[in-house]
Amino acid sequence: MKVAATIESPRVGVRLEEIGGHIIRYGLVLILLWIGGMKFTAYEAKGIQGLVTSSPLLSWMYAVMSVQAVSNLFGAIEVALAALIFTRPWWPKVSAIGSLGVIVMALITLSFFFSAMGVWQKDYGFPVLGGTGQFLVKDILLLGAAVWTAGEALRATARDGRMPATTIAAARNAEQHTGE
Repeated sequence: MKVAATIESPRVGVRLEEIGGHIIRYGLVLILLWIGGMKFTAYEAKGIQGLVTSSPLLSWMYAVMSVQAVSNLFGAIEVALAALIFTRPWWPKVSAIGSLGVIVMALITLSFFFSAMGVWQKDYGFPVLGGTGQFLVKDILLLGAAVWTAGEALRATARDGRMPATTIAAARNAEQHTGE
């Protein structure tokens, strides 16, 4: 009985939400650093070549840059966006700009669903993902994380950079009304 009451406490919910927010933000930073860093390898440059070549938005890049240079550019952008998002405790507006950049990046990446080969498993039809589709589907979650981190950082910017207090205030209000 006591355990159930503890789990149902608004304070527990607020704490879990705060922890989840940190995991979302800094998990996004880690993923961007990792994937961005890999873009500097020949293996990854070759791995994204088919995606870029088939993209109506990006295929022009190979006319002006080498396969490795395009991959390096994407890697540099991903690492820079990770660094911007990381600044949230000190500069929430800068962090929000990084998150907005990831939103654009994720939307471009998700456009590959419509242009790249191997997204769908031809023998099984829709909705069975092929290897390329399995590679791309993670970007839906990255998009959601970037939307959340952008919104949270923009709210903090509107409050002169203070940490978000709305969920904490709501929990305290709920505690006062339930007597916990």
